[in-house]
Amino acid sequence: MPYDVVNTDEARALAAGNPLSFLHVSRAEIDLPPGTDIYSDAVYAKAAANFAALTAAAPLVVEAAPSVYVYRLRMGAHVQTGVAGCYSVAEYESDVIRKHERTRRDKEDDRTRHILELRAQTGPVFLTYRASGAVDGAVQQTTAERPLFDVTAADGVQHTIWRVAPPGQRALVAAFQAIESLYIADGHHRAASAARVARQLGGSGGSGDWDSFLAVAFPDDQVQVLPYNRSVKDLGSHTPQTLLAEIRRHFTVKDGPAAPARKGEVAMRLGGRWHTIEIPVAREGLAPADRLDVTRLQDLILTPLLGILDVRADTRIDFVGGIRGTLELERIVESGRAAVAFSMYPVSVDELMLISDAGGIMPPKSTWFEPKLRDGLLSHVI
Repeated sequence: MPYDVVNTDEARALAAGNPLSFLHVSRAEIDLPPGTDIYSDAVYAKAAANFAALTAAAPLVVEAAPSVYVYRLRMGAHVQTGVAGCYSVAEYESDVIRKHERTRRDKEDDRTRHILELRAQTGPVFLTYRASGAVDGAVQQTTAERPLFDVTAADGVQHTIWRVAPPGQRALVAAFQAIESLYIADGHHRAASAARVARQLGGSGGSGDWDSFLAVAFPDDQVQVLPYNRSVKDLGSHTPQTLLAEIRRHFTVKDGPAAPARKGEVAMRLGGRWHTIEIPVAREGLAPADRLDVTRLQDLILTPLLGILDVRADTRIDFVGGIRGTLELERIVESGRAAVAFSMYPVSVDELMLISDAGGIMPPKSTWFEPKLRDGLLSHVI
C-alpha cells in the first residue's frame, strides 16, 4: 500500500498480524506508541530497523546487476503495463521529466529523511508518457515470458512483475531515448525528495546510485484518471436553500445525477439531493490550468460563495479520492461531517500533459490515479 493514501490508524489496521507488511517500513510509527509524532527521530530509526529486518525475513533480493522490469497492474477490467527502473534525477531537474504540482516542504523533508535513513527509495514515482509503439513492442516481448512474481493484493488489484532480459533492456532504453518527455502523474514528493538526496549525497564527493530515482512509466493511453472530489464542512453564511438559490442565479442547475456526465459539469450533494451545475466554458486566453473544472469550481463557487480562499490551508475543505465513489460523498454529507460535497468530472491525461508542457501548476488534488503502485515490491538501494 502506498504510504500516502492511508493515515496512521488505517496503516496500523492493515498491517495488524502481518510482520511482513511493508507498512512497517513506510509508516513505521505504527510500531511505536499511539500519539508518536510521525516526524520524530524514533520513527525514522524504526523504519530503518524494520527495513533491515524485512530484508532478512522476507527475504528481499538485491540484484547483482542493474535491472529493468515490466510492471503490470490489473484492477477489474482495467489493465496498464509500465516500465519500472531508475530514472534520471538530472532529467527531473532539467524538466525532461515534467511536473504539474507544487510540493510541500514538510512532506519533502519526511521522504528525504526516510530515503537517507534507509539508504533506499522504497516507493516508486508514477510516470506517464505519450504512447510509443517501440516501447509497446519491447514490453510485449517481456510479458510473453514467465513473471518474476504475480500477486493479488487484499483490495483485488493484481501486481505482476517481469525482469527484462538484457536484450530487452537494450531495446527499452533505445525506445525511451526517442521519447521527448516524461510526466509525473503521481509522486511529486517522492521525486523531489530523491532529487534533494542526490544533491546532498552527491555534494559529499562519494559514489552511489543516488543520481536516479525509482519509477514506473506507463503509456498515456493506458492510464486511468479518476476524479478528485471535494467536500466543505459548513456553508458559511448560507443555508442550503440560500446557497442553492445563489448558485441558480449564476448557473444552470438541474437535478442529479451523482456523477457529472461531461467536462463543464459539477455534481453537488446538498439538502439530501444531487444537483448538476453547468459551469460556463472557460473563455479563451486563460492558461490551461485555469480552464480545468476544479479551477472553475474554485473561482466561481468555492471562493465567492463559500469563502474558501486557499484550498491548501483552509481546514473547511476536504478532498475525497474518486476510488471512494459518490456514495462516500453522500455518507459524508448525510452524517453531518460536511454540509456540501462536489463530484467532479475527471481531468484527462491530455490536460495534465498540456499544463505540464506549458510549465503550469494544477490546483491541489486535481487527479486521482488508480490503481496505485505498491511500496516495497521494488526498491532502489542507494
